Formats: sequence, structure tokens, C-alpha cells
Amino acid sequence: MGSRLEESSSQDFGGVVVRPVPTHVVGVSPVFTDPLWRVSVRLNPAEVDLLRTEPLRRLHFVAHGGASTLSTLQSYSRLEHTLGVFALVAHFLPDDELLRVAALLHDIGHLPMSHTLEGVSGLDHHAIGLQLLRTDHVLPVLEKHGFSAEAVTAALAPQPPSPLTNRSGLLNLDHLDSYVRSGRAAGRLGVDPVVMLGRLGLTEAAVSADRETAASLVDLICAEARLHTSWDNVGPVSAVRRLACRLLDNTNLAPERLARMADAQLWSAFDSCTATRRESAMIRYELHRLRVVTGHAPSGGRPGWDFSLRKIYSSAPLVEGRRIDRSAPELAAELGRLKALPTAFHVWWS
Repeated sequence: MGSRLEESSSQDFGGVVVRPVPTHVVGVSPVFTDPLWRVSVRLNPAEVDLLRTEPLRRLHFVAHGGASTLSTLQSYSRLEHTLGVFALVAHFLPDDELLRVAALLHDIGHLPMSHTLEGVSGLDHHAIGLQLLRTDHVLPVLEKHGFSAEAVTAALAPQPPSPLTNRSGLLNLDHLDSYVRSGRAAGRLGVDPVVMLGRLGLTEAAVSADRETAASLVDLICAEARLHTSWDNVGPVSAVRRLACRLLDNTNLAPERLARMADAQLWSAFDSCTATRRESAMIRYELHRLRVVTGHAPSGGRPGWDFSLRKIYSSAPLVEGRRIDRSAPELAAELGRLKALPTAFHVWWS
């Protein structure tokens, strides 16, 4: 693989070859270094080729934080998160080539603005991602390197649990990166991620930590849940979802086409539709006018719209290899209190 990469950049026409930085995201050098975890991964040929496919490149133009990027500084992309998860898998399981490939592909089905539009017109990013594995963008690359769509699908399945996709209420590597990356963006990361990573392990296909590090993770998990139920998330997310539904109702745009847009394309579509143009501008430039209260409005009540959060994430790390409710009940109690957070809201423009 190394020789192929070197050959591709050797036509310097007498000049000095300009090299990429270690954090590049297009596979033009044999090593990728994740800037959050500061893990360096030597890319294999399959990973290089996948990084150059349209579904993965598109994630560079989809905000991980969705519409909350309008109100916060969580402006990093879904690709940045994907590569963070990939780096974690490569760190803990460097020889599991299938799981490394699955980590790169686990989020390719995300809609524009990530989770913001999940469920609109029945769109589901998990189902879309599995479909994309069998398209001309991805399948030939997988087969070229000896992988099958079926094998990647199995690696992404919730059962049997894996460190990548464990959905049994235990912390997996996907959510670990989300919590820590969001914490860094919000300025609430009190532990150097490199130090944290050195204190983590995998047990029962889940992230395990010492007591102190588990407490730091629980703080991040709780802070993320509070962000999701705050004005910063509920207001813009509910408004953008409303616009997307209106866009589909007033144009010939098919939900399947909307699902494959990047964020900028979605804003362009909003601006091109008379039914969404005005509010599209309001969301971007007059967001301070949004008002949010808990609870749905009674029928015939105040103007605006009701909104419900689909879920609040609260997956827990193991503590010293044991379930958190047994090993650190006070931390389990903190996570348990997240169930009291509101999930029903009413939103309107002032």
C-alpha cells in the first residue's frame, strides 16, 4: 500500500512534493492521526479506498451536532466523528480489519444535519446505511478488498454486541467518541483524552473505566443529555424538522433525495422554496427569537408547534469491568436522574 500512495504523489515535475498533514481525511498518506484522541492509525488499502468514496466524503459536509450547530460551537463534521470512532477501534482492536471497515461505514446513512431529521418521512439512517453498502459507491470497494456487504452488515448489527455497536445500555466506542468530542467542543472536557484513553479498556464488548474516569464519563453523558433537552438543541432542531416537512410537502423533492443531501444542499433547497425561504433565514439569522417551554400546548393553545425528543442517550461505562449499578451506584443514580429530563416541548417564534 505504501508504494502505491508514494507513486500517486511522485510526479513532482522537479519540484518538492507537498505532503499532507497527519490529520488529513482523504487517505493521501498511509497514516491518519485523530486530533482528539491523538491516535495514529496506519491505513490499509481498503480504508484508503473507502475514504475516497462519495458516501464517506459526504459526511465531511454533514454536521455531527445537526441543527444545534446554529446555536453552539459544535461545528465538527460527521466524518470527524467517524474517523474518531475508527481510531478508537484501531486502538483497541488493531487487527480486526472487518470492525475497522465497519467503523468507517457505520454512519454513512446519516441524513443532512445528522439526527435532526431522523424519522422525517420514515427516514432511518441505520437502514439507509445498510442499503448504501450494496451500492456502486461502496460494494465494489468492499469486494475488491475481500469484504462482503453481508459481513459488514453483521458487524454493525446490535447482536451479538460489539464494542462498536453495543446497544445493551453499555457504553460503546461510537458513543464514547460522541460524548468526548462534544465535551471538547463545549469546553467541559476536564480530562485530557489521551490520559482518559489510557485508563479505558474493553470488557464484554463495552467500554470499561476506573472509578475516577467513569465519573468523568458520567459527567459528560449527563451534560450531553442536558444539552439535548436545552433551548440550544430543541429550538433549532424542531424548527429545521418543521421546515424539512414543509419542503417535502411543497415540492417534488423525494424523501430519498433529501436523505442524501449535504447540509449546504438542504439550506439551498430551503432557500429555493417559497414555503420555507423566510423561515430558513429566520432560523439562521434570528434564532434568538425562538421560544421553548416544556410540555405540549393544549389544543387551540398558543401558536407554534409541539416537539418531542426521540430519545435521550445515557449508555453507561463499566466500572472496573462491572456494571455501574453494582460497582458505582452513586454514578448509576446520576444517570438514572436523566429519566426525569423533559422530552416534550412547545416551540414558537416571538
